[in-house]
Amino acid sequence: MSKMKRRMIHQEEDESDDEFDHFMTVMMGEYRERKHEQRKRHRGSVFGHKVYDRSREEHDIKLYCDYFAENPVYLEKYFRRRFRMSRPLFNRIAGAIRRHDPYFVQKRNAAGKLGFSSLQKITAAFRQLAYGVPADYVDEYGRIGESIAIESLSRFVRSICEVFGKENLRAPNEDDTTRLLHIAEPRGFSGEALAVNYTINGHNYDMGYYLIDGIYPTWSTFVKIIKGATNLKDKNFAAAQESQRKDVERAFGILQARFAIVRGSARFWDEATLRDIMMACIIMHNMITEDERDADRLEVPYDKSDAETTGVVSREGTSNFLAFVQKHHEIQNRHMHRQLQEDLVEHLWERRGQMNRQQ
Repeated sequence: MSKMKRRMIHQEEDESDDEFDHFMTVMMGEYRERKHEQRKRHRGSVFGHKVYDRSREEHDIKLYCDYFAENPVYLEKYFRRRFRMSRPLFNRIAGAIRRHDPYFVQKRNAAGKLGFSSLQKITAAFRQLAYGVPADYVDEYGRIGESIAIESLSRFVRSICEVFGKENLRAPNEDDTTRLLHIAEPRGFSGEALAVNYTINGHNYDMGYYLIDGIYPTWSTFVKIIKGATNLKDKNFAAAQESQRKDVERAFGILQARFAIVRGSARFWDEATLRDIMMACIIMHNMITEDERDADRLEVPYDKSDAETTGVVSREGTSNFLAFVQKHHEIQNRHMHRQLQEDLVEHLWERRGQMNRQQ
């Protein structure tokens, strides 16, 4: 009798387990259907994602009143310090970015809620470039989330390269040279470019040269540093060459001081975005340098269209091309490279001796 009871009890437990499994299967199916319906109803929003009320409209007004109103809270010197440029230049850049990329135009979402303004997105991008801070750091003032801050920076630097890169990264043309010579004329230089012709240690040279380090080729227009200098003459030349190269390094230091993101770690940026960040910082650095010059003596060429640019096409045979090829071979002359370096070593050593005698 007891065996029969135990058998009936086990049978009832098995039936209850089957019913429980069937119940859980039905519940999971209903949960999946409900989740799918909620995703369709939310039109792409993340299921279970919590939305934070950051009062974006209120802080957009605060940002405008702080820096961009007719009578802003913070004066021009504070704007220049925090945005690394003047307010008119910033407004010109922001306007061009809005016209180029609709992402920076303020819109309403499907629920009718007003999105972030262009000033909020561009300011978030600028703060990351200027201070080198992570994306979530700009949330406290701009009330803009990390993902939107990252996207704003990525699209901003790409737009800077596309809108202003052609003008600010091109090689100097004849107009640039004429303009710079015109600026230098009151300081004692003539209005025409001077031919390069100088004599060092009894040898004549008709090409300029660049002070470089050891990674560049052995050309007649490059003067490399002497590694492992042993005698006094070579050490004197190495010290003089390094002191001049430091001026170039200081120029890059200004770029790093202006945009801290350049000297910071790469973090999670991909290669294409890193390139856009670096090029955008260089472009804006050039624009700031141009903007801070004397407006009475300098033109602002950024608003010129391509239709206004005229070029001169040569139709005079191939003599210029042959001269170019000959000059190219002269530049790659290794013997001239070594001779120029030796002459500069002797010249600097003699100059140092003359200075010591005068002292």
